Amino acid sequence: MTNQTKSTVISPIVTIGALFFIFGSVTWANSTLIPFLKLACGLKTDFEAFLVTFASYIAYFFLALPSSWILKKLGFRNGIIIGLLILAFGSLIFIPAASSRSFGLFLTGIFIQGAALSLLQTASNPYISIIGPIESAAKRISIMGLCNKFAGIIVPIIMGTLFLKNASGIEAKINDAATTVAEKEALLAEVLGRVYTPYIVLAIVFTAFALFIKYSHLPEVDVDKEEVIEGGDIKSTKTSIFQFPHLFLGAFCIFVYVAAEVMAGDIIGVYGKALGISADISKYFTTLTLTSMLVGYVIGIITIPKYISQQAALKICAILGVIFICAAYATTGYVSVVFVGLLGLANSLMWPAIFPLGIKDLGKFTKTGSAIMIMGIAGGAIWPLIYGYLKDYAHMHFQLAFFVSVLPCYLYIWFFAAYGHKIRS
Repeated sequence: MTNQTKSTVISPIVTIGALFFIFGSVTWANSTLIPFLKLACGLKTDFEAFLVTFASYIAYFFLALPSSWILKKLGFRNGIIIGLLILAFGSLIFIPAASSRSFGLFLTGIFIQGAALSLLQTASNPYISIIGPIESAAKRISIMGLCNKFAGIIVPIIMGTLFLKNASGIEAKINDAATTVAEKEALLAEVLGRVYTPYIVLAIVFTAFALFIKYSHLPEVDVDKEEVIEGGDIKSTKTSIFQFPHLFLGAFCIFVYVAAEVMAGDIIGVYGKALGISADISKYFTTLTLTSMLVGYVIGIITIPKYISQQAALKICAILGVIFICAAYATTGYVSVVFVGLLGLANSLMWPAIFPLGIKDLGKFTKTGSAIMIMGIAGGAIWPLIYGYLKDYAHMHFQLAFFVSVLPCYLYIWFFAAYGHKIRS
């Protein structure tokens, strides 16, 4: 990567930062949609409700590689425009889904949104990594994380207030044998009607931002050239993506990282409710997790790479994750919830460190490698279902199920930070 002037770097960072704010707005809405759709669609178990995260994150697995092909054909900017328009379309699917009270149609809209985010993430993450020196990529991605998690802090509050207003009271009325069928139908219709305005507004915003990108001067970056091998001037002559083992170890690290992030962010409300905390309070717990992540991002921006390397930051975060998940299991009530929320601090610098370590030295394979890394986001689809199965069908205590499903994630991340990212053959 040639040296960039401040003016040529700052403008794309601001634009991509706005894009990451959009990612956060859509992704962290899941924490509200899980309890909302469980109530509005009459779902019986948390396992069913966790299909919300499954539909959202599994899209990355199927669409990441096609996204890389689109980017190769059309470039980063056109790929971003298409992704935003698909995101707007997915948001509009919520309107007929609410009208028909169809959980399947809601999942379809969420999957389409996930597909759009797959394209957008496949474009924006390598872009922000390569727009400057790779050694400081974690700092730039941390800035993007601030934008993402700031959206994640305010969106659950806004949507929780809009969608889950008096949720406990409505749920009690629906479950009350004295409530007639007509009264239940009216209650559910009122609850589902709450999605119309927010998702129409989101569709308009996404379309407007696509137009902004179209007429902006977002520069393309050249990721197809060969990279110089560390320690010498010899150009890389590798001919296959499979000759980069650190990429696949990094993709699996993304898989378990996103799993841990979703468990700490989207599932914390369900976790708090299982502890006996009212849904009217637990709907805001995601904000606790994301506030912790914001603190971590600020620390990363200040310290990486001036004081610590991105590898060292990743190792510290993995160790913190192990400590906090053990503490959450060993405590109860609000204290346990706080430790789950603190997992946000442990998770904060993981994506900013894992992604550049995974795509480092890929040269002309960067777009494909980025897509493989993005496929790892599917971990967010699988882990909530594992937790839901252990809790609802294997009848494991919910805290133990949370512990045994999350702890292995941090142990593998620790391995990747200490050793895995160094493996080149």
